Amino acid sequence: MKTLEQTRLATLMARERERFTKEHPRSRKLHQQAGHSLLSGVPMNWMTRWPGDFPVFVAKASGARLTDVDGIEYVDLCLGDTGAMAGHAPAPTLKAIARQVRRGLTTMLPSADAVWVGDELRRRFGLAYWQFTLSATDANRFAIRLCREITGRTKVLVYDHCYHGSVDETFATLGPDGTVGPSHGNIGPGVNPALTTRVVQWNDVAALERALAAGDVACVLAEPVMTNVGIVLPDDGYHAALRELTRRYGTLLIIDETHTLCAGPGGYTGAHGLDPDLLTIGKAIGGGVPCGAYGMSKAVAARVLEHTLWDVADVGGIGGTLAANPLSLAAMRATLAEVLTDAAFARMIALGERFEQGVAETIAAYDVPWHVVRVGCRAEYLFVRERPRNGAEAGAAMDRDLDAFMHLYMLNRGVLMTPFHMMALMSPATTEADVDRHTAVFREAVAELVGG
Repeated sequence: MKTLEQTRLATLMARERERFTKEHPRSRKLHQQAGHSLLSGVPMNWMTRWPGDFPVFVAKASGARLTDVDGIEYVDLCLGDTGAMAGHAPAPTLKAIARQVRRGLTTMLPSADAVWVGDELRRRFGLAYWQFTLSATDANRFAIRLCREITGRTKVLVYDHCYHGSVDETFATLGPDGTVGPSHGNIGPGVNPALTTRVVQWNDVAALERALAAGDVACVLAEPVMTNVGIVLPDDGYHAALRELTRRYGTLLIIDETHTLCAGPGGYTGAHGLDPDLLTIGKAIGGGVPCGAYGMSKAVAARVLEHTLWDVADVGGIGGTLAANPLSLAAMRATLAEVLTDAAFARMIALGERFEQGVAETIAAYDVPWHVVRVGCRAEYLFVRERPRNGAEAGAAMDRDLDAFMHLYMLNRGVLMTPFHMMALMSPATTEADVDRHTAVFREAVAELVGG
């Protein structure tokens, strides 16, 4: 096994930072100007976490390409961290948006597109009834509220190191002594999440049963594959155990497909025959327009209607004046009907396999202690030899210095990866040449790191 020397890494990182600054003068100037009115010089404070001394400012994006204000073009394997999974500005979605803009943006009344999208989501995911939001966060938040209401239970169960948007109850983690507390960096929690949330490790069936046995957990909220701390796959039989235990203890199961839509047209749920009580999704199904949706089984829907207070249904904590607006629904219909099709997913998944193979062959050729893992058209490499089985193991395996170097190395050579972890996503516009470009740059980076 070849070793990665920290001194070499530091030297290479200094070189890459210098190159980045030299090649991005307009982004640097815009960042300096933005500091007069934008906190930290960026519209969202977390944008400062991109590698380099300042963020890249974008001029345009189309298909699987992004161009910055300095005129540098990138193969975009980040794709808005799934928001642009359909590719940037897909033509059918743009056409639908332009048509709807002339007809009105928001009405507080349903459109015919809502009927089509509801039917299509039912076909793809198998859940009987659907409602719409403006984000996956809201879809998760509303689903949790409904589960608490119809079960009369207060607790939510999530997995250690999970991510489900900005839902308060999910920013919880397990301490060294096994107690629940706020996640590191949890901003202004209203209460200690131990009051609202139980946390277990992914793939630990015994811990899951212990957490559910008290009979006070309204719902389990889970990605079918953990994706925000690397890609952590379920053990064989884990989903069957999760479904059996939730039913045994009267707990509802919410599957969050926001990222795992990458597994196929019906997400991981469709690809692997899962049977959740509720399902949430966002980002990708609108081709970049803010949107989200949540579906529920017939049994859950009946219980929801039994608990609905119709005279105050608009102020009970589920809603949003712009939720289900006709612009979002028009974008969803076009994206689902003409962009994220069965045929498109077949091509995207094949590209994911090509990406995985290229990375795996490089790892083997240079004998570096890393691994690559894939789910559908999403792939990621992590800087440890063995695949983690849960979020705690994956979190402990993160190498922030190496991660930052690899991101900046890629960026300086025209390949954009998802920030904070080495995730790549394929879109309908991604090509084999795009994947091979990443493979070539990845091999070059590894060779420099090991001195080979």
